[in-house]
Amino acid sequence: MSVLSPSMGTRRRSPSFGAAGLVAPATIYVGVGLLIPLAILFRYSLNRFVPGQFMVDALTLENYVKFFTDTYYTGVLWRTVRVAIVTTAFCVVMGFPLAYVLARTRSRYKNLLIMLVVLPLFVGNAVRAAGWMVAFGNRGLVNASLVGAGLIQQPIEIMFTETAVIVGIIAVNLPFMVLTLQSVIEGIDRAVEEAAFNLGASPIHMARRVLLPLAMPGILAGTILTFILAMNAYATPVLLGGPRFQMMGPLVYNQFVQQNNWPFGGAIAFILMIATLVLTLASSLLVQSRYRHAAG
Repeated sequence: MSVLSPSMGTRRRSPSFGAAGLVAPATIYVGVGLLIPLAILFRYSLNRFVPGQFMVDALTLENYVKFFTDTYYTGVLWRTVRVAIVTTAFCVVMGFPLAYVLARTRSRYKNLLIMLVVLPLFVGNAVRAAGWMVAFGNRGLVNASLVGAGLIQQPIEIMFTETAVIVGIIAVNLPFMVLTLQSVIEGIDRAVEEAAFNLGASPIHMARRVLLPLAMPGILAGTILTFILAMNAYATPVLLGGPRFQMMGPLVYNQFVQQNNWPFGGAIAFILMIATLVLTLASSLLVQSRYRHAAG
């Protein structure tokens, strides 16, 4: 009969300490680099802004009251939410077929196709937005093509509209949705789809009753990621929307840099963060509840 020595027991307990040691740096980094600045910013949002004095120490909610009682600021919040919802929906509809093709293809060029999806991420948002500005101009590719095809007589106004901003944000977020879905669909056994076809299911019924439920974790993850990115977009709304089209990200920047109103800027930043978290959590719970109901 073997005897367990103290050193052996210590070695058996060491993995737990090793895991804690691996998690500790990331935890400290998040705590110091994110939570502490957020706490400081929240404290700033409770101060009072006095022109010429930067800000005065106080404990007041007047910055939050100012935001929710002014129709201009609430309109900016609603516009941001609307754009984020529309762009996320388009990313799901457009990204799922592409992700499915990438996950199921057996071509030797599969890695090349994935690289083509990732390639736009190597270019900054401002550069991509500048490219859309060229395409959407009165003499850009879109208007020139429509006029040349005889579909319109005069160039249509695309730049500095909500449509231009939505198209630009979709182009930025779509690769994230495709890559998230592609990795999840690859983990779904192909035999499950073949079994559904053998039982007489059409491609639409197979996708609705088999593929979509199994891919739901990827859909939720991609939806959350693209929605958060759209809610906090800055470069695309500024360049494609123009000065008259305001979203929450540029609005926060304007308060901090142009207006030098740090208390109100901090309040807007926290309202944006809370709205993003609440809407993300609500949509995730709604989708999961409907999925469970449909599966049941």
